[in-house]
Amino acid sequence: MSSLRALAIASEMAPLVKTGGLADVVGALPHALAAENIELRTLIPGYPEVLGVLHAGETVLEFDDLFGGPAWIHAARHNGAAIYALIAPHLYARESGLYTGPDGADYPDNAFRFAALAWAGAQIGLGALDGFTPDVVHAHDWQAALAPAYMHYAERPRPATIVSIHNIAFQGQFPKELLQPLRLPPHAFDIDGVEYYGAIGFLKAGLQLADRITTVSPSYAREIETPEFGMGLEGLLRARADRVSGILNGVDEETWNPATDAHLGTRYDHWSLPSRARNKAALQKRLRLRVDPDAFLLGVVSRLSWQKGLDLLLDVLPQLMRGRAQLALLGAGDKTLEEGFVAAEAAHVGRVGVHIGYSEELAHMIQAGVDAFLVPSRFEPCGLTQLYALRYGAVPIVSRVGGLKDTIVDANEMALQADVATGLQFSPTTADALAIALREAERLFEDAETWRKIQVNGMRTDVSWRNPARRYARLFRDVAATRVG
Repeated sequence: MSSLRALAIASEMAPLVKTGGLADVVGALPHALAAENIELRTLIPGYPEVLGVLHAGETVLEFDDLFGGPAWIHAARHNGAAIYALIAPHLYARESGLYTGPDGADYPDNAFRFAALAWAGAQIGLGALDGFTPDVVHAHDWQAALAPAYMHYAERPRPATIVSIHNIAFQGQFPKELLQPLRLPPHAFDIDGVEYYGAIGFLKAGLQLADRITTVSPSYAREIETPEFGMGLEGLLRARADRVSGILNGVDEETWNPATDAHLGTRYDHWSLPSRARNKAALQKRLRLRVDPDAFLLGVVSRLSWQKGLDLLLDVLPQLMRGRAQLALLGAGDKTLEEGFVAAEAAHVGRVGVHIGYSEELAHMIQAGVDAFLVPSRFEPCGLTQLYALRYGAVPIVSRVGGLKDTIVDANEMALQADVATGLQFSPTTADALAIALREAERLFEDAETWRKIQVNGMRTDVSWRNPARRYARLFRDVAATRVG
């Protein structure tokens, strides 16, 4: 099989810089695709966190003026992956978040910060680098989605282009007055170009002008063609339905492996599942929960937001506390939800343990220590935490949407008889339906043999990047055959 070259463009990449699952996917794809004989290099912004790690390497491309200041591309390798860091101090040398300032509001120049990323990626795609011209340019989410537009309007031979949607709720919309400052031609402001409800839509532009569109699960690919989930882009996606595909995410089997996980006091696999109980006790101690091996310990690791359905968990918590359930929660986000869970911890001492913020160690401890893992999202493109839960024997309880629906086999009567169940699904995404699912989960938990079978089924499920990598490789090769020029 002949080698193929590809450039990924993304606003974050694990382990260099991460705010969510996007970074995990971008970080995993170079290694996953290498097994398919695809050379993938990744362009990311030169945030301080990135430059603090990428010391070696060389400058391979310079820009005298990239939206307000000089910039250059630094080529380096990290963890075996080829990285291009776009160094532009006027755009990325910020001490707060990747996208927001200390007040929590978006940076006012985000349009230029991520147009610069897309512009630089487009120049690489158009052949600006000696020794590397990609066959495919793969743009991730709105922050990179102008790259296909820049290449389209350059009206030159170009590589094939793909835009991946990781969450269609985030679209990158900016005033139409920025059209010329963003280096877009006047005729780009059109319904068939970058125009979106009278503004410039970064994601819309990519979805309109890329050769192919992917999202991170087959069900989500269908859902976003509907008004309920399409967030205003459903018409465009229906019109281009033959160009849209859903490819599930995988997980890093080395990072998320309970048999080798350095964050755990006791390591285990599905053959040594009883020893997992020691991790439950360690987690209970860590979060000041009553150490009780028979408690039904539920876990959450999540952004606290309306999308993630964590308000529903607060609604059902009083019912949950009537039994022997406990809750271990790690997350941050909406201040009202943060305050609600902190108040729940105070009201249910020894039953609810809450850590506001993020801790990689605690995230692993929760997966290895809880009996069941909750993902009650109102919409979920793919989700990774439920895949980690499968690996760790934490039975997922998920809403029946998007990638959650695609990755968890519901423990209904037929699935239990066939011994294929890996978790529980509930629908609709309401507090009442969640409460019913939790009662059913607790009933199953009391049947130790059945619960263990569900755990083992989950731990044996292949959630690696092997199958997704094959699908991405097939897509890359198919779309490369259509490249312009």
